Amino acid sequence: MWNDNRAAQRILRERASLEDLVARFEKVVRDFEDAGVCLDLAEEAGDASVAQEATTLAVEVDRKLSAMEFDRLLSGPEDRSNCLVSINAGAGGADSQDWSEILLRLYLRYCERRGWATEVVDQQAGEEAGLRSVTFTVEGAYAYGYLKVEAGVHRLVRISPFDGQSRRQTAFAAVFVIPELDESITVDIQDDDLRIDTFRAGGKGGQHVNKTESAVRITHIPTGLAVSCQNERSQHKNKSTAMRILKARLHERERLAREKKIEETYHSDKKDIGFGSQIRSYVLHPYRMVKDHRTDIERGDVDRILDGDIAGFVEAELLRRAETRRP
Repeated sequence: MWNDNRAAQRILRERASLEDLVARFEKVVRDFEDAGVCLDLAEEAGDASVAQEATTLAVEVDRKLSAMEFDRLLSGPEDRSNCLVSINAGAGGADSQDWSEILLRLYLRYCERRGWATEVVDQQAGEEAGLRSVTFTVEGAYAYGYLKVEAGVHRLVRISPFDGQSRRQTAFAAVFVIPELDESITVDIQDDDLRIDTFRAGGKGGQHVNKTESAVRITHIPTGLAVSCQNERSQHKNKSTAMRILKARLHERERLAREKKIEETYHSDKKDIGFGSQIRSYVLHPYRMVKDHRTDIERGDVDRILDGDIAGFVEAELLRRAETRRP
């Protein structure tokens, strides 16, 4: 522990995770026992208010048990990890770029609901509106385990606000999710294999932004992978973040190649961001419906879903994968 700081940090994180699991289980047991006591008191005294309290406790116990059951589905070696999420606009022009920004808000709200910390590290604004691409980090328990099922193409159908004739348009955006690299894993990158470019950060301006070349883009020449970061004022911090993202992407690339499951595990990388490749459709016109094409689950409360309420879709896909033993 004293001689290997990285190993020590990994063990301490694992210990904290296990302690949290035990604490959650013990809390469920206590709540279950409290519900039983309330129920006994309600029966003895004939008190409806105590019976209602017992019912409330029982419902909460059931909710917590269900959450723990879903956590059990996330037993992969990287499911507990933090992750990086990228959203890229596809076919659809300004509508797709606007759709990318809507998806960004959706996922940031979903992460907020789960208590995860997020940070946008890079974004490229669209020509007319929205975002051509955006990358953000997610920190929290099982962040990758839950968000990995969102990787794929997402389709939006609506009356376009960018069409002067108010015609219905279809827009696409692709979501990519990769686990954050564990500090104990070393990725060997030669300095000669990197091309580092600096540029002025985009944004709404200010006393510092857009005045210095603080943004950094790093290209890994052998693979062609390129990452950028512009959220910090310091070029050094942006470079450090970009390197962390690059290492994570290179590690994920090697893992997929080694397991020979690129098409199966990361199929969204190989599909066009267009018709026929979507995992979920969000239809706002001529009717209002969101449908997941993998689980066939449909929901009509579109506004709640666009506000980040996608837990039902995520959990259903996790169950489907567990039943089919899909990685």
